[in-house]
Amino acid sequence: MLIGLGIMLLTFVTMEGVAWVMHKYVLHGFLWFLHKSHHVQHNHAFELNDLFFAYYGTLAMLFFIFGSDPIDYRFWIGAGITMYGLAYFLIHDVFIHRRIKFFGKTSNAYLKALNMAHKVHHKTHGKHGSESFGMLWVAPRYFRSALEIVRNKEQEKRGTIHN
Repeated sequence: MLIGLGIMLLTFVTMEGVAWVMHKYVLHGFLWFLHKSHHVQHNHAFELNDLFFAYYGTLAMLFFIFGSDPIDYRFWIGAGITMYGLAYFLIHDVFIHRRIKFFGKTSNAYLKALNMAHKVHHKTHGKHGSESFGMLWVAPRYFRSALEIVRNKEQEKRGTIHN
């Protein structure tokens, strides 16, 4: 069981690297025709880019099916992919893009940094020129900027900012 949980956690962490590579080289590469729906304004709930969610869901399901009788490492890989998918949905679709109105403003520096990096990624509406392709890992510069914003807002609340 402990080994299974380790495999699940390792898969979750590995998925961030997989997501980065897929996003940079596949989504902004030969599958841009599907991903570009995510980079343009639209008024509908779903976009062609959502097909990637179905792909990873199917992949996780197959790992569950083939690793469940008896439960082996494939089951735990499926669980790790599923956990990453849930994190992706909550962070990317719900928190960052507000596809479901659930989260309000945050004073959490990490979440602010994620949001900032993703906004920089979406500055470019085309296939080329984007940066920040990850979902859970952000470059330190975004984290430093977010920390500064949070600290300044805290100081404003206390009235301790001196110009």
